[in-house]
Amino acid sequence: MVLALYGHPFSSYTQKALIALYENATAFEFRCIGPDTPQHVQDWLARWPLAKFPLLLDGDRQVTETSLILEYLQLAHPGPVPLIPADPLAALEVRLMDRVFDLHVMAAMQLAVDTALGRYPMPRADGLRIAAERLDLAYGWLDGVMQRRDWAAGAAFSMADCAAAPALFYADWVHPIPPAQAALRAYRARLLARPAIARAVDEARPYRHLFPLGAPDRD
Repeated sequence: MVLALYGHPFSSYTQKALIALYENATAFEFRCIGPDTPQHVQDWLARWPLAKFPLLLDGDRQVTETSLILEYLQLAHPGPVPLIPADPLAALEVRLMDRVFDLHVMAAMQLAVDTALGRYPMPRADGLRIAAERLDLAYGWLDGVMQRRDWAAGAAFSMADCAAAPALFYADWVHPIPPAQAALRAYRARLLARPAIARAVDEARPYRHLFPLGAPDRD
């Protein structure tokens, strides 16, 4: 049975899973969650009432939470690009960087987006300010790390880069990476040039009008 992924092309976490699937040319069916596909919405909510995507379906097994989806793909559907190293210590570094991008970049960006959407009881400007403060801390640390690396966890592309791509893509829209942090800016450019990531970005392009803070005319 072919894998099925429930999600939306403009969703950062859906993109994280899509990048992993594209990177290894893994066959799957994409089940887009949206007003034009009520059958997918109903099936998705029946399977995962917490209403978060993506969700991966593999026969009778379903996997939620994006990092776990990538871990599962490595175990059950490995491809030519190992997204998690076999060496336990190297794998620990990949998982650390994966968490950094999800919790300290993506989450900060999402705070600004959710505030703009009215999901938090605070002014939009306050959400942007808090997001910018948190992103500045993350950017500063990451710039130092990326001065010594080609990819997030070292010399090889990994799960951490699948997390980094959508995180830095959208975070730079919310609060641009300062020009002085050249290593981090160069890393973001390397990510966007990678074919699997470029494909995910292009597939999300028609939905840019949905970005509540206004998508910049770039990328």
